[in-house]
Amino acid sequence: MTRLLMVCLGNICRSPLAHGILQSKLSERNFYVDSAGTATYHIGNSPDYRSIEVAKKNNIDISTQSARQFKVSDFDTFNYIYAMDQSNYINIISLARNNDDIGKVKLFLEENTSISNKNVPDPYYGDSTDFETVFSLIEVTSELIAKKLKRVQL
Repeated sequence: MTRLLMVCLGNICRSPLAHGILQSKLSERNFYVDSAGTATYHIGNSPDYRSIEVAKKNNIDISTQSARQFKVSDFDTFNYIYAMDQSNYINIISLARNNDDIGKVKLFLEENTSISNKNVPDPYYGDSTDFETVFSLIEVTSELIAKKLKRVQL
């Protein structure tokens, strides 16, 4: 089974959306998707209500997710670790024990060559439009990741 982890700062906005969107595009029999945050702000909380709303509007239910913090053992559990932005990428890499750990970590938007800014914007201090923009960005990139992963499995 291929295991993927989506990581943002608090694990309530971007990474839960990426978790839910990517999970909706992959077979649960062959893929496991999860999310985490690099900070401790929201451990145990549900995703931000605006993330839940934009996902629901697009027929994806992320309401049962619960925020957790990224931990070193995630390097052992997951094949791919996707950071939502450069800051979280640096935070994850700082916990890496070796080059194998580092090799599992990428910026999420690196998978989308049509986008020059590789940071998924944090919509937390924005409004519903910002969440819709982030959803669209993650949706397109998740489709690219899903296609790539399905090809690898063939």
